[in-house]
Amino acid sequence: MSDTSAPSVAFVRDQMIPEQTPPLLEKGAIKWLRENLFSGWLNTILTLASLAVIWWSLAAIGPWLLNTVWNAESLRACRTILDGASGACFAVINDRWHQLLFGFYPTQHYWRPVLTFVLMIVALAPVLFTGLPRKALFFSAAYPFIAYHLLWGGSLWFPVGAALGFVAGYVAFVLVRKVNGLAAIFAAVLAPVFWWMFMAGPFDSVMSSVMPLGLEFIRSDRFGGFLISLVIGVTGISLSLPLGILLALGRQSDMVLLKSVCVIFIEFIRGVPLITLLFTASLLLNYFLPPGTSFDLILRVIIMVTLFAAAYMAEVIRGGLAALPRGQYEAADALGLDYWKAQRLIIMPQALKISIPGIVNTFIGLFKDTTLVVFIGLLDPIGLSNAIRADTNWNGIYWELFIFIGALFFVFCFGISRYSMYLERKLKTDHR
Repeated sequence: MSDTSAPSVAFVRDQMIPEQTPPLLEKGAIKWLRENLFSGWLNTILTLASLAVIWWSLAAIGPWLLNTVWNAESLRACRTILDGASGACFAVINDRWHQLLFGFYPTQHYWRPVLTFVLMIVALAPVLFTGLPRKALFFSAAYPFIAYHLLWGGSLWFPVGAALGFVAGYVAFVLVRKVNGLAAIFAAVLAPVFWWMFMAGPFDSVMSSVMPLGLEFIRSDRFGGFLISLVIGVTGISLSLPLGILLALGRQSDMVLLKSVCVIFIEFIRGVPLITLLFTASLLLNYFLPPGTSFDLILRVIIMVTLFAAAYMAEVIRGGLAALPRGQYEAADALGLDYWKAQRLIIMPQALKISIPGIVNTFIGLFKDTTLVVFIGLLDPIGLSNAIRADTNWNGIYWELFIFIGALFFVFCFGISRYSMYLERKLKTDHR
């Protein structure tokens, strides 16, 4: 029996414990260091080894970078200023930055590529960020023709005629769609080709004679430096994504002929090195064109680079499509959606979301691969660095040029990577 005369014991606290500061090891920077850098003996050893490597690198490179010469007319003048001390001669960048950025583009027309770059940012903004007005996409659609005219110049009516080809394709698609959907797709492809082959030239000639408008024409051999890398890279990136989507859908199509064409194209392009395609664009493509046809070399390179990237993009997107559960396709069928609506509203948004890392990886690889054009005579930044080092004033300089070129490519590629991370966070639908 229990003793009822014993005093009762309270199990509920009737007084609050005063707040106390967390232990020193469980807050702030010390907590972060303990959890991320010194969480165990192996992690501690790796951290100390990494710090040693960083210290050794800074000790070796730091004095060279800190003792920098920015104003000199030659490498010999740099060495005279340094007077035997170790130091970087970034005077070559100060002296030749315009060549590294613009190649041999005429100095008085530098405003044209600069304006093209600014307008590119404006045109990409409504595509990359959904918070901007959707009407701005009309400028994004017109930007490729504006950029072409600003960079190459010539008659204003030439890019206008090229743009009218896409208008003809859209009109043909709308008119034929009422009869047959598949025929509408073929009409949308054939109408622009017909316009460009037979109507664009006479349109340009007539309009130029009636209203001669345009800028001074700049030949493609005057392009070079980071300008040519941007032109080829941005154009290839912009065109390879939609083309890759079509190739991925074609490879999964039930139409035997369409599927076979897409499979053969993808496997052939993926099995051939890019440098081989560039040599084909440079040397062999003219043999397949009508006699007297002048096909710009940069345009040929853009076409080959785009096709190369599109084949890899198709496989990346096909991986995203394969990762979707079968229930998504069945849900689209249950809603009564046709093929294109199902792809646009249900299937493709999810597949592209899954494929973001692979897509970005392909974009970055494509942009860095633009340096291969040096092998076909186009002076990208690497090619111009060789030309600069061939000058007697700068013969023998290496690291400064490559550090500057690497920094340019890093800024662009790092920007793409950061945007992809932003896009993944924005499209994240789980609550973890």
